[in-house]
Amino acid sequence: MSDKLVLKNMTFYGYHGAFAAEKEVGQKFEVDLEVHMDMQNIGDDTELAFNYVDAYTIIKEIVEEREFNLVETLAETIATQIFGMYDIREVTVRVRKIQVPLGGYLDYLEVEITRNSRPVIS
Repeated sequence: MSDKLVLKNMTFYGYHGAFAAEKEVGQKFEVDLEVHMDMQNIGDDTELAFNYVDAYTIIKEIVEEREFNLVETLAETIATQIFGMYDIREVTVRVRKIQVPLGGYLDYLEVEITRNSRPVIS
């Protein structure tokens, strides 16, 4: 059994990218979080449930208060933090960078990572 909880299209303003202008001006980032966990025995107990308010706050802090050169590292940091705080089986993080400086038009760049084992935090 794999129950899933999804936080879809959280939008934040951050300063991530390989170019100096991206870190100076910043831009909008969208984040999706999927967590797979056993929800069968939670009942109506808020203490046993996944705290999505805390998860949102953690993601917001990572995106808005830290700086990364790569959205891949941003996504990995979110996944590691969420996995380390909750009893979940699997986490998927999607980060969308809306304004990609590549000299042409596209809707967005998206990185998706899935982790299904606890990361080793050094």
